[in-house]
Amino acid sequence: MIKITLKDGSVKEVEAGKLVIEVAKELSVSLAKKCVCAVVDDKLVDLKTPLNTDCSLELVLAEDPRAFEVINHSCAHMLAQAMKRLYPGTKFGVGPAIEEGFYYDFQVPVAIKTEDLPKIEAEMKKIAKENIAINHYMLSKEEAKAKFSDDKFKTELIEAVEDDMVGIYEQGDYLDVCRGPHVISTGVLKNFKLLNVAGAYWRGDSKNEMLTRIYGTCWFTAEELKTHLDNLEERKKRDHRKLGKELGLFMMSEYGPGFPFWLPKGMILKNTLVDYWTKLHTKAGYKFIQTPIMLNKQLWEISGHWFNYKENMYTSTIDDNEFAIKPMNCPGGMLVYKNDIHSYRDFPLRLAELGLVHRHEASGALNGLFRVRVFTQDDAHVFMTEEQITDEIANIINLYKQVYEVFNLKFHIELSTRPENKYIGEIKTWDIAEKALADACTKAGFSYKLNPGDGAFYGPKLDFKLRDSMNRIWQCGTIQLDMNLPERFDLTYVAEDGSKKRPVMVHRALFGSLERFIGILIEHYAGAFPCWLAPVQVKLVPVNLSFHKEYSDKLAEILSDNDIRFETDYRDEKLGYKIREAQTQKVPYTLVIGDNEVANNTVTYRKYGEQKQTTVSIQEFVDLIHKHNKELN
Repeated sequence: MIKITLKDGSVKEVEAGKLVIEVAKELSVSLAKKCVCAVVDDKLVDLKTPLNTDCSLELVLAEDPRAFEVINHSCAHMLAQAMKRLYPGTKFGVGPAIEEGFYYDFQVPVAIKTEDLPKIEAEMKKIAKENIAINHYMLSKEEAKAKFSDDKFKTELIEAVEDDMVGIYEQGDYLDVCRGPHVISTGVLKNFKLLNVAGAYWRGDSKNEMLTRIYGTCWFTAEELKTHLDNLEERKKRDHRKLGKELGLFMMSEYGPGFPFWLPKGMILKNTLVDYWTKLHTKAGYKFIQTPIMLNKQLWEISGHWFNYKENMYTSTIDDNEFAIKPMNCPGGMLVYKNDIHSYRDFPLRLAELGLVHRHEASGALNGLFRVRVFTQDDAHVFMTEEQITDEIANIINLYKQVYEVFNLKFHIELSTRPENKYIGEIKTWDIAEKALADACTKAGFSYKLNPGDGAFYGPKLDFKLRDSMNRIWQCGTIQLDMNLPERFDLTYVAEDGSKKRPVMVHRALFGSLERFIGILIEHYAGAFPCWLAPVQVKLVPVNLSFHKEYSDKLAEILSDNDIRFETDYRDEKLGYKIREAQTQKVPYTLVIGDNEVANNTVTYRKYGEQKQTTVSIQEFVDLIHKHNKELN
């Protein structure tokens, strides 16, 4: 007999060799039906995994995010099985789960188009209906290579396995090289949809073959799948490139691919965000700097960017010296720090910069404001003593929380730790830094997800993953401890005992890229921004220009004096047309000015998206807009 310690701390004795699914059924038949996989001694495993020694056991149910990943990875294999049946001679790359689904890369003898997806789906549905058992076993590397001798991609993956044994998953006539885990059978994979076809280089390297990548998504219930597909349709309607054009926010030009042009309303939106950011950081004790856009090659050599990032940097020659346009603000921030002698009394020293950076992104990767070649990074570099790390980072986390809540963006935090091989500094220093970040999360009242080995080479980091109104996850805020640049630039401060010491430095960005964050907000709000942020807060629409323009002019003057952003619509068009257009432009408040308003010195407003009309005094309306503008305080 062996002892199984369950998640609630209770201990159950079972016979050695019993499968996880069998243990689950002994606990509760209804519970076992909800199980997708399990965690045995901190390792995610299949339900068919035998339990041979004393261990801990956690059953992973359908609502767990880990279960969603497993069902999608399993569906990727089912897609591959369908491709094997439909297109003999197909070679198989990789098929991982991704944020909202899965993909699989294939080398197919024929071109696969979007029109082929229903045919592939039909075969997948047939496989799901067959309810084929999914089994796992191990082979030696030599045995595995013999099994996949006709597939160069799988052979390459087997060669890269560091262990002597290779994991194999089998479902009927289909085999794959995989660590797993997977669901118990294909019958679980009923609710799926193939989404699109794209090209992808093998292993992400443009020097390799171009493969066919098929994307899909799989859910536990038909209702969940329908909700997700509805969300995808809504995202198309909210595309920030489409709305950006319709609302007159920004434009792109073939004369500058990846370089956005901000239009007047877009500049109001951007400047409103910047004003909010500036006031917030002023209150939080930040000092503001601005560093040059172009700096000498030698600086980038000291920082390490020249050797590690040169292919993404724009360069030029000035006075026979090579210069680079900055892809990051950090080296300039280091020079600002070195401009003065610093004492421990100066710390924490918070230097913030809205720095314009340029990066040479591949043309195929450009995507509206989400991926550009020039953007404003809301950087800050905070210098402190080691003892101040936990408190200062807890303060930064709470600052981020305050901002994200303003935009109704929920988030979770991920802690990325020391990479296994490529890192600088002592392991002891990394351990201290990682613990400080973890303790800061706890101090700020937040849990975190651990990403082992995913830190930057120069230090561990906290990443803030935001969830928008359409359930998408965005990586925006980051807090990074840096053990590299203070050393490279020989940054020091005078300690309390008079000695020179190296400061601890944190890179942090709240929005990340202002351009990208605006793109996220456009889609998050579907262009209907909250009143405080809207480029135009009020649209004035007189019923009759001959009788109501003078009063409208008076209202315009009052709105202007009260710093309320407005537009007047004095065009010779029908009233209904002008009101509909104000709604199309998603203006928060439309004021319709007629005889009653002129006679009673009032305004009648209609909020965006509502039919109800409300009549108030001019001062009441001004106070209403001011109340919106004070929502941030």
